[in-house]
Amino acid sequence: MRILFIALLLSLSSFTTFNVTNKKVILSEIEYTRLNEHVNEIKSCTAANKGYSRKIAFLVDMKIKSGKNRFFVYDLEKNEIIDQGLVAHGSGSETGIKGDILQFSNLPNSNCTSLGRYSVEKSYKGVFGKAFRLAGLDESNSNAMKRAVVLHCYKEVPDDEKEYYIINSHGCPMVSEQFFKRLEKIIDSSDSKIMLSVYY
Repeated sequence: MRILFIALLLSLSSFTTFNVTNKKVILSEIEYTRLNEHVNEIKSCTAANKGYSRKIAFLVDMKIKSGKNRFFVYDLEKNEIIDQGLVAHGSGSETGIKGDILQFSNLPNSNCTSLGRYSVEKSYKGVFGKAFRLAGLDESNSNAMKRAVVLHCYKEVPDDEKEYYIINSHGCPMVSEQFFKRLEKIIDSSDSKIMLSVYY
């Protein structure tokens, strides 16, 4: 019994928990380490460039399954996740290989998600309603504007986590309508550009 209790304590200690609007964000040690690495990268970038927000950042962990929350809103001042949601990846990123292995591309017409840092730009009205243009800041996503990779919502993206994979996009970070409304408020109220980091 004692061994079972110790094993349970050890398994719980390998997870990091954040409280988000009465919902818990639970990240494994590996996921938390990955998140921290990219948070630190964003902090370095924003410290060197006054045009970007030093308060809020968006992070997407593509190692997490699409049916689970993997789009995180991060408070850079308090060092905590303040919101989370589901986000689709591009249909071209599917490999069909077991183990949820994805591929990524910056090429036009690839329908792939592109990894890297993005600048969330001005909004516009498109096919999916209001959307935010994304400017790729790295070589791995430099074609974002050319490919029309934008942050937008779609009614088929669920609000809550699922045990199955959600719908794919054409390469855009596509979220639910409710989550988009929350992101929209943050973006529109920010006095500087918000950085989005998509990593794997």
